[in-house]
Amino acid sequence: MALDRQQSITLTSKLTCNVNTTDNNNPSFHSRRKVRRRGSFAAELLHGRKNLLGYLLFFLLLYLTGLITFVDPISAIFYKPSSPGSVYKSHEIFDKLWPQIQSDNSSAIQLSTVWKYKRKLKEHKHCLNTYTARRLGPDYYLIVDANGGLNQQRSSICNAVAVAGLLGATLIIPRFELHNVWKDPSLFSDIYDEDHFINILQGHVNVVRELPKDLMEKYDNVSNMKYLKVPAWASASFYLEEVLPVLQKRRVIRIAPFANRLAVNLPPQIQFLRCLANYEALKFVDPILMLARKLVKRMTKNILSSGGEFISVHLRFEEDMVAFSCCVYDGGVAERIRMELVREEGWGDKFKRNNRVIEPGLNRINGKCPMTPLEVGMMLRGMGFTNNTPIYLASGKLYQAEKYLALLRKMFPLLETKESLTKPDELASFQGFSSRLAALDYMVCLSSEAFVTTQGGNFPHFLMGHRRFLYNGHAKTIKPDKMKLARLLYNTSISWSSFKDEMKLMLAESDRRSVMVPRSVNSNRRDSLYSSPFPECRCVWEAWNSTLKLPHAVNMQGH
Repeated sequence: MALDRQQSITLTSKLTCNVNTTDNNNPSFHSRRKVRRRGSFAAELLHGRKNLLGYLLFFLLLYLTGLITFVDPISAIFYKPSSPGSVYKSHEIFDKLWPQIQSDNSSAIQLSTVWKYKRKLKEHKHCLNTYTARRLGPDYYLIVDANGGLNQQRSSICNAVAVAGLLGATLIIPRFELHNVWKDPSLFSDIYDEDHFINILQGHVNVVRELPKDLMEKYDNVSNMKYLKVPAWASASFYLEEVLPVLQKRRVIRIAPFANRLAVNLPPQIQFLRCLANYEALKFVDPILMLARKLVKRMTKNILSSGGEFISVHLRFEEDMVAFSCCVYDGGVAERIRMELVREEGWGDKFKRNNRVIEPGLNRINGKCPMTPLEVGMMLRGMGFTNNTPIYLASGKLYQAEKYLALLRKMFPLLETKESLTKPDELASFQGFSSRLAALDYMVCLSSEAFVTTQGGNFPHFLMGHRRFLYNGHAKTIKPDKMKLARLLYNTSISWSSFKDEMKLMLAESDRRSVMVPRSVNSNRRDSLYSSPFPECRCVWEAWNSTLKLPHAVNMQGH
């Protein structure tokens, strides 16, 4: 009969004691001590052999104990129970609580009453109608290579406009770098309306599509042009003192990569250029906007019971994201092998280097693991959203979608995606272009009453800021406390009532944090202008608000 862990440890302790205990009442014990004192080599040898046999027997018993308890022998010595939250147990807890979730008839939360906090933006200095950037001259050019996915590239574009204004240079339409993960070959003109971009910035920053002929002939091809190295988060003074002289000498400079090559804090007139680029100049091309409008219309068509309002969820549970996080779920050995393969294909030996420490349990405890569809569903049901709440799911191709998405649909039958809302021919021209697909998701999420972010990154970063810009400072965003969720969804004895109480507190905290707290223009920023646009973007907001009568997120003009 197999022994349990406690029995095996007890047995090991007893046997170990029997091996190492010395009988002090035995006369021969004292005689042996006397022999050793006299320096008897034979006696020392005999004693050493007995000790050696004792140690061998001890480790043999320890090894057998390890086999019995199915634990590595060394681990049996240093065994520690897993820390609360370090292991994925959400599926176990869902199975236990599902009957209670189904029978929960308590009052349901209405989308129209989710947001309790209200705050009006404080008045600031009178906005200037225009800002005219300094002019170095028409024959000095800035070229940037925008790297990353859709919104990291968006950051590069806005920063490029700001740097061009700071230097007084003409900006060449930004080039998009082909990323080995996103693998989207789209050009600027495939995503954004070039004419609109150039026209909106006219009078602020000069923008052209390509270099003049003399410079093109000199370099033959832009790809042959050497990069100018700029440190991450470079200040305005760095550009003026280090970059400007190079530009004056060469007439054209190329900076790559560029997404994080400009500081958060900049002079107000340069921040204005960032705002103008992000909220006015960057308009998606018509094919993206037209299909996005159709998705929003279809999303709201059959949900009159919710007042035409819906929740959008940005779910980062794609295979590459799960692999990159190094988190462990409930897929066992097959999952581990698959994730190692994905990491090797996407990032080479990055995760196998000697200085790389991978601790899945610690990642989960610290809230760094991507939320599964199941966890999102339990959180929202716990917050009070019932099974008739419409949800739009924004994501790429989910990891093991059939397995993980089924449980979310079980909790929210009115779940839709861009694939479920479109006909195959409508989405055909977008397939294989991750940035264009992300742009569709971005516009639908922008139009939702509540936006749920689950993993961070550039997509929610920009979207929260854009929603604050639209909704007078309130992001209307649910941002989970993933550290708390990890602990709660580890406790297999938790009741549905207790879980709901915690989720309601989490929703209230998300509401509080979603309210934009206006800051003085002279304050030192710690967060990005793209996630918290005010007060610097107020001038752009006032100009936009005075010319638009319908909610910007609904008619999607200018984006």
